Amino acid sequence: MNMLKQLLFPAKPDGTATSAMLLIARIVFGILLMNHGIQKWTNFQELSAVFPDPLGVGSPLSLGLAIFGELACSMAFIIGFLYRLAMIPMVFTMAVAFFVIHGNDPFATKELAFVYLVVFILMYIIGPGKFAVDRWIRKALFQKARK
Repeated sequence: MNMLKQLLFPAKPDGTATSAMLLIARIVFGILLMNHGIQKWTNFQELSAVFPDPLGVGSPLSLGLAIFGELACSMAFIIGFLYRLAMIPMVFTMAVAFFVIHGNDPFATKELAFVYLVVFILMYIIGPGKFAVDRWIRKALFQKARK
């Protein structure tokens, strides 16, 4: 009962239970987005000729940037390495997908990009929690600075 109470009403927003939930959210949403990146990567040849080019840099480069945001940055997001820096391409990719690529489409078509966009913006603001590589790096840097 005490664990449920702490989970529902955390005394510290940076507590262990909150950090565990943030880790679970990072793993779930990171893996889900990685699947989109993996699909694009495995079909790169076919997609590079027809992939939308909203930035005017060419379809192959636009596809490569989307793969980077969805695959490489998702891996960093999951483990919490350069967390907020890694999230910038993820948020940008979802914003472009929602507002530009599917801008005039019905909401049902662009709903998934919207869900990812909202989750990633919230996760950016909240931070990775205690269970992240960045926390270990921060501890190591501050310990060296104190010596």
